[in-house]
Amino acid sequence: MKPPTRPALPSWSIWVLVFGLLGLNYALAIGSKRNHSTTSDEIAHLTAGYAYWRLGDYRMHPENGNLPQRWAALPAVLAGAKPPSVESEAWRKSDIWMFGHEFFYGIGNDHERWLLAGRAMIGLFLAGTGLLAFLWSRRLWGTTGALVTLGFYAFCPNFLAHGALITSDMCMVFFFLATVGAYWRHLHTGTWTSGAVSAGVFGLACVAKFSAALILPMMVIMAAARACHPEPLRLGGRVYHGRGAKFGALAASTLVQGLVAMAVIWIFYGLRYSAFNPELPAAENFSRPWDWICGRIGFQGDVVNAMAAGRLLPQGYLYGYAYTIESCITRGSFLDGAYSDFGWISFFPKAFLYKTPDALLLVLALGLALAAVRIVRQPPPRLAAFGPQLYQLTPLLTLFIVYWAFSLSTNLNIGHRHILPTYPVLFILLGGLGWLLTQDRMQRPTGRLALAGLTGGLWLWFAADTVRAYPHYLAYFNRVSGGPENGYRHLVDSSLDWGQDLPTLKQWLDANQRPGEPVYLAYFGTSKPAFYGINATRMPTLHEFNEITPWYWPEPGLYALSATMLQHVYLPYRGPWTPAREQEYQLLRRLDPYFRALKADPYGHPDLLREITPLGWSAKWYQYEQLRFARLCQYLRARRPDAMAGYSILIYRLTQEEVDAALNGPASRLESAIAQALAAP
Repeated sequence: MKPPTRPALPSWSIWVLVFGLLGLNYALAIGSKRNHSTTSDEIAHLTAGYAYWRLGDYRMHPENGNLPQRWAALPAVLAGAKPPSVESEAWRKSDIWMFGHEFFYGIGNDHERWLLAGRAMIGLFLAGTGLLAFLWSRRLWGTTGALVTLGFYAFCPNFLAHGALITSDMCMVFFFLATVGAYWRHLHTGTWTSGAVSAGVFGLACVAKFSAALILPMMVIMAAARACHPEPLRLGGRVYHGRGAKFGALAASTLVQGLVAMAVIWIFYGLRYSAFNPELPAAENFSRPWDWICGRIGFQGDVVNAMAAGRLLPQGYLYGYAYTIESCITRGSFLDGAYSDFGWISFFPKAFLYKTPDALLLVLALGLALAAVRIVRQPPPRLAAFGPQLYQLTPLLTLFIVYWAFSLSTNLNIGHRHILPTYPVLFILLGGLGWLLTQDRMQRPTGRLALAGLTGGLWLWFAADTVRAYPHYLAYFNRVSGGPENGYRHLVDSSLDWGQDLPTLKQWLDANQRPGEPVYLAYFGTSKPAFYGINATRMPTLHEFNEITPWYWPEPGLYALSATMLQHVYLPYRGPWTPAREQEYQLLRRLDPYFRALKADPYGHPDLLREITPLGWSAKWYQYEQLRFARLCQYLRARRPDAMAGYSILIYRLTQEEVDAALNGPASRLESAIAQALAAP
């Protein structure tokens, strides 16, 4: 794969174009978030990073990467944001959600300012990944191929969605690509400088996210490929020839890299074993007990305990690793109307199919077809010529295959974002289309013109699709899946609905709510609806933040439901409405008059309180409310929404007849209403 001999543009023009595309990519990512509320995980990431810097405590949210959380919180720390009280129950119990809610909403911090600044910080990893992809592609395919790579990367809606959110996802995408690239370079230059860079980048990857553990098998595969290559191995000024000598030298080099990575980890945890800052008020524990977490993860728990006993790594890091592994054992998941606690092997392939732009799917198919044609047309003696070309692709193919193999086996099926590290590999490989356009062997002008026109046309479609989707990149779904308006039927949570659309809902209500019309809201996220001026009766939600939940009775009006709440992924009564649930609901409905009486006068009914304690009535109300909400959602899932706020919040205007059919009648009436809704155009 020799670079083309004919440069298309002067070098200064190329770099202007490159940084122009990267700047546009960054601007689209940041700009699309300006009208977004806090997404579900951002409150935890930003607060934890602040706690690491300002409080020197590593108990809070240790499972999601020390580096990206510190990086995103740096503007808030430097600007002097106020910390919540360390005397609170949330601090003692390491409750990052309550502690974060106080940090955002309870003590007067300008959290929107820190949110925008933190997103801008994470966006630098987005730009950095694009630059890495360009440089890698240029090394393989030349400038034209590298521009093809960057052109598709810059307009990818999935990177625009997650590339400027305060999470560890974009940071880890960068470090996966940087680490395999730096290690592969070290295997071929063998200099002390390349070794130091490789070790440092690997160490930073280890504190970016715990999925960095996947880099270890990638390094083993790359090292084996290098050892089996006939070219002598140079490491640290020495030359190794035989495979045994090569393997030994590579093992020693990898051990040194591991030791450097451990040193980086210790530095990020303040060179202190304990996750607890001894100068602050005593905390009870981590959010979940250490022994319980380690007891759930089998032999890995034994390894973690052994490392903790030897103090080989910081306590916060070891706990974060154990927490991450335990979280992958079971997790509620949703796919195409089905539910599971253990996921599906088809989850990520389908997520890839649904969330990858149509034009990108076609251009990937084009690239595969052209590669297959080139291979088939080669006579057997010349097939050996592909060996050196395939060898150059070893780090990219290793990253892609190892990561996908893990993704297909994991039970953690909650978001398309978890396969983002594999997309840069695809964009780099797409650079081969640009390389083909510069090859002298492609002598037919019609063939060259056809390939250029087809690639350019698909890119224009790709870019136009992305521009049209602005600013709702998180909710992007391609036309193969029915578009973003049908996304909630396929995937939820971070693939669509991460709590980002409260400002959009407020705008819709201001324009469409009728005078005196009640609003009911079931919100999935960690933002505070009242902060955005949304006055609504709160239906079931995932995070209550110790706020008093009112007893309410649904009436005709507007019902706004986050897609994740509509699909009941994390609620107790998910799945189809069964006869057993119907019976349980009807039994609780008989208590409805008593609930109404107790709401009107909680202490004026001693006869009711003698039979059931106030706590018992609260428990029955919770059960009744959850069943009632599940029955309502069973109807709403069959009914088309009247509107959507950013595609993630579905809005229904329900009449009295619909409310009665969904909640107040027998099962036969509910079934009739569902059938009627399904039959509607």
